[in-house]
Amino acid sequence: MRRDRERDQCRSARVDPGSDRFPPGLFDAVLLDRDGTLVEDVPYNGDPEKVRPVPGAREALDRLRTAGLRLAVVTNQSGLARGLFTHDELRRVNARVEELLGPFDAWQICPHGERDGCGCRKPAPGLVRAAARALGTSPTRCVMVGDIGADMEAAAAAGAAGIMVPTPATRPAEVAAAPTVVEDLPAAVARILDQIGLVCPPASHGRRGTVLVVRSDAAGDVLVTGPGIRAVAAGADRVVLLCGPRGRAAADLLPGIDEIIEWPLPWIDGDPAPVDPDDMHHLTTRLTRIGADEAVIFTSFHQSPLPLALLLRMAGVPRISAISDDYPGALLDVRHRVPVGVPEPERALSLAAAAGFPLAPDDEPGLRLRDDRLPAAPAGPGEPGYVVLHPGSSVETRACPPELATRIVRVLHAAGYRVVVTGGPDERELTARVAAAGGIDLGGRTGLGELAAIIARAGALVVGNTGPAHLAAALGVPVVSLFAPTVPFGQWGPYRVPTVRLGDAGAPCRDTRATRCPVSGHPCLSAVEPGRVLAALRLLGVPADAPAGPEAVVAGPPREPAVTATGGVAR
Repeated sequence: MRRDRERDQCRSARVDPGSDRFPPGLFDAVLLDRDGTLVEDVPYNGDPEKVRPVPGAREALDRLRTAGLRLAVVTNQSGLARGLFTHDELRRVNARVEELLGPFDAWQICPHGERDGCGCRKPAPGLVRAAARALGTSPTRCVMVGDIGADMEAAAAAGAAGIMVPTPATRPAEVAAAPTVVEDLPAAVARILDQIGLVCPPASHGRRGTVLVVRSDAAGDVLVTGPGIRAVAAGADRVVLLCGPRGRAAADLLPGIDEIIEWPLPWIDGDPAPVDPDDMHHLTTRLTRIGADEAVIFTSFHQSPLPLALLLRMAGVPRISAISDDYPGALLDVRHRVPVGVPEPERALSLAAAAGFPLAPDDEPGLRLRDDRLPAAPAGPGEPGYVVLHPGSSVETRACPPELATRIVRVLHAAGYRVVVTGGPDERELTARVAAAGGIDLGGRTGLGELAAIIARAGALVVGNTGPAHLAAALGVPVVSLFAPTVPFGQWGPYRVPTVRLGDAGAPCRDTRATRCPVSGHPCLSAVEPGRVLAALRLLGVPADAPAGPEAVVAGPPREPAVTATGGVAR
């Protein structure tokens, strides 16, 4: 009987969006740069006759309109400040863009020059925020398409997604730092629609009974799986989570879970103990006692769900869903596949959708924590508004170099910021050294829950690619991400939260997944100047809470953007 079902078991449950309208999903709106993205880049163009759409632009934009997405143009036009064209000439050029490409729901234009210090000129996030307001949504429900690094930086600083369509003029470093890169505008649109389609369930299965969900990994991995777990919880009577010891503290903070089983899995852990047959027998017995009606196995892209799927079959679980590149035989009922580079929270959501579990209509795809599970923050930092610096990481390559962390504290302290330095019990020596430059040392004084409580009261978090970055994303706290490029930023960066990425995205360690730095001196992060962290905080709108000292570094735009909106045609 199982052989008769094999073809259905092994098919992907991915949705082909086609041209149909989507139900509420990942995005409400698409924001587009004008010159170089929608139309050919003619420097300081004030002549409508010179407007030339990029190939396939009208058809691509019509696909977005058909899907029910709102569209806005967000563009820097410093030619106004330079006197190279007039407001009326700009209006006529924009009207020609709409004549050729169809109507846009909003236009947001920065008329300032580079030295004006406004908050709207990209890479500042002002235009993105203004466009979201004009479209009746939030930046976290927008995706920005542009051709240069400033477009991607503005999107990230506002909390929006970003897709780069590079041109010959785009610098290689900007391409390397972009979260997602595609070859042209039609490909960007296809990518957006595919991402939305991934989280749309193929069919409604109604409510289910007990569902076992699995994510046996570190705390950060469990946190980014949260949206997928909430989707399962929205359609199940009871959710049991199987996790490992390293992820247990994060699991305790996630909504939607009724019971947690903590058990290390030797095919997942990075430093596993030998496989113990008795331990596997006890695990199978424990899984049998759950009486699960089905299971959803969440994994990272390099992990296999099949060893656990075998144990679940032995435990009598009748329906199992997982992402698997390997042929699963009779082990999976839903064998799902996901394109490379999809953000981890969306990867988890797509598996839940393939198993028939969409997010609840009133839920959002971002990360979330249970507020009632957060303990009181430890004494020491004082009033909210400080900046948290978390220099350590369980993975060497993702930690902030101690020398750099110390210099960051010194510069931020001189600029009037209170800096709280956090770390685990085995990082007390590190945090003491770093905090001595002018910070408040909380090293070893916080478990994951207390750390979340500390971050929740912060103006921003400065951190590498490690679990606290995902805590900040779940709490809506802006992140200055010192991101080593050993794994893709678009897949593992802070999700749907205002972020500034720092570090050499094209370093030799790029995409190596190395856990120990393969290049002496940690050059991808050690070359970051502390003044860039200060500039990042100002770009994110995080104020100092004391007057700057004489050693402060002056950088970045003012906190409040001064956005000027100019339309193509009135609407």
